[in-house]
Parts: sequence; C-alpha cells; structure tokens
Amino acid sequence: MEEEARNLLEEGIRKKLVSPGKGELSTFPNGTKVIFHYRTSLCNGTMLDDSRNMGGQNKPMELILGKKFKLAVWERVVITMRQGEVAEFTCDIQHTSLYPLVSKSLRNISAGKDPLEGQRHCCGIAQIHSHHSLGHGDLDHLQASPQPLVFTIELLEVLIPGSFQMDVWAMTDQEKLEAVPQIHEEGNALFKQGHIKQATEKYYNAIACLKNIQMKEHPGDEAWQRLDQMITPLLLNFCQCKLLQGQYYEVIEHCSSLLFKYEDNVKAFYKRGKAHAAVWNEAEARSDFAKVLELDPSLGPSVAKELRAMEDKIRSKEKEEKGRYKGLFNYTPPATATTG
Repeated sequence: MEEEARNLLEEGIRKKLVSPGKGELSTFPNGTKVIFHYRTSLCNGTMLDDSRNMGGQNKPMELILGKKFKLAVWERVVITMRQGEVAEFTCDIQHTSLYPLVSKSLRNISAGKDPLEGQRHCCGIAQIHSHHSLGHGDLDHLQASPQPLVFTIELLEVLIPGSFQMDVWAMTDQEKLEAVPQIHEEGNALFKQGHIKQATEKYYNAIACLKNIQMKEHPGDEAWQRLDQMITPLLLNFCQCKLLQGQYYEVIEHCSSLLFKYEDNVKAFYKRGKAHAAVWNEAEARSDFAKVLELDPSLGPSVAKELRAMEDKIRSKEKEEKGRYKGLFNYTPPATATTG
C-alpha cells in the first residue's frame, strides 16, 4: 500500500482512504467494467459534480478499462481500490485539464441530451484552447483557469471481462460488427416469446452499432451501402415491434426513410400501409397496399385482409358518429300557446 501511494504521489496524485473496501484487490485486466459514484470538487471544497444527484438522478459512472476514456486519471485511480472502498484523490493539473469537457458530457447525459453536442468537429485538446463557452459558468471558469481537483470515489462494483454485455458506446467497431448477429438473434427470440418491448431494445441496439460505424463512412460508398443493407432488416423488425406497440407515426417515418432509398421494399410498404390504416390515412394506406400487390402478388390474401379490417373500422366509426349526431339537426321546438 505504501509503495502504491508513493507511485501515485510521483504521478501527481495524492490518495486519502476514507473507508476501506472488502476482499482482494482486482487485477483489473483490460475490458473490466468498473461502476462507481464520484464527487468532484475544487481544492477549496467547492463542489462541481456529484453523481448521486446529477440531473436529479442517482446514477453511478460506468467505465470499461482500456477503452481510452478521455479522463485517464479515473482509470488510474480506480485500479488502486477494492470493491466497496471510498477514497479521495487530489490530482494535479496535468490530470484534470480535460475535466471541463468530460463534465459537460456527463451533465448532458444526465439531462437526457446528446453528450457529443458541440464537440462533433473538434478534438478535446483543441476545444480546451478555444474560447467557446461550455454552457456552464463553473466549467468555463475551470477551462480558463485549470487547477487541481479532488475526486471522491466509491467503487461499487468490479465486473471482469465476459461477465457482462458491453454497452454499444464502449465497443470497438470490430466488436460492434461481431455483436450485431447475436443481438439480432436475441431480439428475434424475445419477439417470438412475446416480449415486444425487450425485443425493440435489442433491435435498437443492433441498429445503433451499425449506424455508429456507418457515420464514419461516406454516404453511398460501398462500405456505407453494405452497412445499410445490414441495417434494413433490423429496422423493419424494429418497425414491427413499434406497430404492435401502437407507435404508428414512428413506423410511417422509418418506413418512409427506407423507401426513399429502396423503392421496391415490399415489407416497408406493407408496414407503412398498416400504420396509415391505423391512423385513418385511408388514401395513403390504399396506395401502399396497392404497391405491395404490384411488387408481390402472392401477398393478395394478406392485403385483402388488411383492407377489410380498415373498411370495417371506417364503417364502424361512421356508424358511431351518425348515432352520436342523430336527432341533432331535426330538433322540433314545442308548440307555443296562442291567444284569441
């Protein structure tokens, strides 16, 4: 322990044990997931961030070691901790200069915003030297005047590689490509079991993996098109789940974007037709179903069934409205007495 403390000190990090942890110290191989709560403050005690109440949430931080997280010092200090341990680390400026950017991202996530907002076209180092506001006064001040910071960390859980499913954001492009077929199969299995919401999440995650890689390719290039062909069946499965959940306008939007690129995708026409029918867009539904028959006449019985269901629904609605307004326009006022 003393040697570890000396090593940290030489690196500009002072560790103070607040509460000891349990068990043996992990070897923390690359790919280990560490889950911890953190509190960040200036050396004078001014609080910057606290994961226990950031954005009104009590959500701990999750890191995959070896994935080059922007704030490298967090990876450095957690590997000195046991599960359950609470420790305070005072870190010199060379370890904290990127904290304003990291904090902005974490605050965005806790507020449900895009963590990359405002960072898409600029690397971290370049941003640190820019004069753009981060949208938070305390972070702007810290960016303009870098200083040592105190991180109070409570290590909640240490998960060895292979004991958990890696989040999409933590995967390399190769890992994402390898994960997609498995996630797709898991989605199909959940769908067959009737677990529609969970299946939707699986399809969404598989799409996210591929979209993340596709963003790095030039639209229309061979690699981009190959990825798009992989995304299409996943998106159609996602739309089927959304249909069953009554998210009809979302289905119309996704199928329309597919048909913009692939004009002969019969499944997209069919699902969009069903969604149009569900929201009383009769003309659009008939047009889509006509296109389905044109592309695949063997689907005639299915289309006829959908059209009958839509027509029955329309008749039922018209009958209901007729009953509601019956007598409204043939009102006869009572006779009035006349005097002679």
